Amino acid sequence: MSNFWDFMWLIASAFLFVAYLLILFRIIGDLFRDSELGGGAKALWLICLLFLPMLTALVYVIARGKGMAARQRAAYEQSRSEAESYIRQVAGKSPAEQIADAKALLDAGTINPEEFARLKAKALA
Repeated sequence: MSNFWDFMWLIASAFLFVAYLLILFRIIGDLFRDSELGGGAKALWLICLLFLPMLTALVYVIARGKGMAARQRAAYEQSRSEAESYIRQVAGKSPAEQIADAKALLDAGTINPEEFARLKAKALA
């Protein structure tokens, strides 16, 4: 019977330890992400996390939790907008832009009407 409870204690303590590590890494990441917090305050938070880790983590989450969420959301939005911008850049032009470019080439006499029709069909495909 003792082995069962020892095993349960091991599972619970391992879960709590992993949860604490996740929170600790989130706090450290948030400290370095925060541009409004000065270097001395960041160093003080890190020193407190080193010597009183559980209490400091609890105080940090309570005191700066809303700011953590806002900074995380801002970082996500920036990453998302950069990814969308990159996708738009790599994807190329829209079919309407491709047809307009082909029409400009046709008007300039660079291509003939058959080539324009082929480029138009390709853009619409």
